[in-house]
Amino acid sequence: MLDAMRRGAQGWVAKFLFAILILSFAVWGVADVFTGRGRTSLATVGDSEISPADFQRAFSQELSAISRQAGQRITTEQARAFGLDQRVMQRLVGAAAVDSHVGKLGLALSTDELIEGLKTDPSFFGADGKYSRQVVQSIMDQLDLSERGFFELRRKEELRRQLTGSIVAGIAAPAPLIDAIHAYREEKRVISFFRIDPDKVVKVAAADEAKLKAVYDANKSEFVTPALRKLAVLVLSIDDLKKRVAVSDDEIKSVYEAERATYDTPEKRRIQQIAFKDMAAAEAASTAIRQGKSFADAAKDAGAKESDIDLGLLTRSQIIDPKIADVAFGLAKDAVSAPVQGRFATVLLRVTAIEPGTSKTLADVKDKVREKIAAEKAQVEAHKLHDEVDDGRSGGKTLKQIAEALGLTFAEVAETDRTNKTSDGKTALELPNADLIIAGGFEAQVGVEQEPVALPDGGYAWIDALSVTAPQQKAFDAVKDAVAKLYEKDERARQLREAADKMAARVRAGEALAAVAADAGGNVETLQPITRVTTPQGLSRPAVAQAFALLKGGASSAESPDQQSRSVFRVDDIVPAPEPTKEQREKLAKEIGGEMENDIISTYVAGLEARLGVNIDRAALDRLTGGTTQ
Repeated sequence: MLDAMRRGAQGWVAKFLFAILILSFAVWGVADVFTGRGRTSLATVGDSEISPADFQRAFSQELSAISRQAGQRITTEQARAFGLDQRVMQRLVGAAAVDSHVGKLGLALSTDELIEGLKTDPSFFGADGKYSRQVVQSIMDQLDLSERGFFELRRKEELRRQLTGSIVAGIAAPAPLIDAIHAYREEKRVISFFRIDPDKVVKVAAADEAKLKAVYDANKSEFVTPALRKLAVLVLSIDDLKKRVAVSDDEIKSVYEAERATYDTPEKRRIQQIAFKDMAAAEAASTAIRQGKSFADAAKDAGAKESDIDLGLLTRSQIIDPKIADVAFGLAKDAVSAPVQGRFATVLLRVTAIEPGTSKTLADVKDKVREKIAAEKAQVEAHKLHDEVDDGRSGGKTLKQIAEALGLTFAEVAETDRTNKTSDGKTALELPNADLIIAGGFEAQVGVEQEPVALPDGGYAWIDALSVTAPQQKAFDAVKDAVAKLYEKDERARQLREAADKMAARVRAGEALAAVAADAGGNVETLQPITRVTTPQGLSRPAVAQAFALLKGGASSAESPDQQSRSVFRVDDIVPAPEPTKEQREKLAKEIGGEMENDIISTYVAGLEARLGVNIDRAALDRLTGGTTQ
């Protein structure tokens, strides 16, 4: 799941967090640049210290980033289950070790070099696709960093990349390893199978009272009421704030004028171009075209295919050579230019299609501009209100009192389970992002103030757990029907599995697959050769995995894709992998090389840690995360 969470971070803040906090080398983290040293140490690496504040900020930032990526609030308990707390600490330790080595080697980067790097990093581009100082400032605000702290963060990250990059430079995947992995992945198998008709082999008799009680006793955890919580919720929503902020017509006009180009659609032209070795050859071709030769024939005479001369549908700004751009955008449709002496070659140009540009007036985009300004103002107002809510909580006010004073949304949830349902199955909280809020409520402790939950729109939700109702065991008589259904389900699965195993044994013994299929009420199907990663219609992934573990002629069974029956299958043939193509070799070499680099860097960092010495206060770490000391 954590791998899935890393894919496709949404929004520039999440992209930055993932680029800096997660997609860095797998062995370190990022909280090393935050302040907070010098008090009680959570860990030491040589002479370097990692404070509780270092860890809490790194853990919180990564947890927030992963929650945004997953589209739901990941609780501290879930994060611990995935080992996120341990990984964050490992990264902090690895970062401290590498930073120590950087210092001993005397490596450094100037601020000017850092700024140039920022200007070419897409993480800091604005909506227009260019470097934006406002984006950088917003990221600093989100990370609660001063400009100095931000540049220190960036400097350390770049120095680590340079040092580790030099260590893994020149790494290449061995050819025998490439061949072995290719052979494994591209091997194919021909599989025949049939699906058992459950009605042919399953006969489940009604269970008596004793059997049902035995099933109930063995599965008591399935027959409990869910844990319920009573919550108080205060929501600071950006959408609500946008309705409260005032946006004047003068502001709208000013922003429109400053960003007018972003609302316009530039003219596009489909351009053809023939390049010549010199002006004389271009003039000769131009004369021939004026005398009736086609542009395509002139291109052939110049040694170019028709596909070579088509530059595509372009805007003026997409043409690198300004002289060629001026000529191309001055031609009429289907007209051919005179020879043009460009930067790199002498060319003839032809325009085959023109898509006129559009210019949006203020009236056309007024609502869009208003929305943009309102969103920016709402974000500023959200920061202000965030502090006011915290001030109110510090002053002993309840969330309801704070909401009334500030005009924010408040809700009291009388009872809810983790799925936002009441005990009678109704929706407990009718608010946007309710799932995130409820998840935060189940992370909270009664009587303890929690950090607010960050909402996807940039807002916040404060949640107080008012009371907790523990799960209750349901009496046997109350769930007798459900116990009977569970018994029937388990018994059907048992009988199906036993019947399938016997049928597979008959096939392994040499009996015809069709004859065994007839007894099972199924029809034999034979697949075209498939690889290990193929999931063919009619067979489940476990069935394919088993088939690739069998020898030719081997047979076994697995649950059917619909999970209502089982399939019996036989490996009819094994097709070895063909020789890898050049493209396949290059792709595998890149993949294996990346894994080798990660292993080398991990070994390097582990060596640094062993040399410097690492001491982690596990008890203090567990107190911070609510885990169990190991």
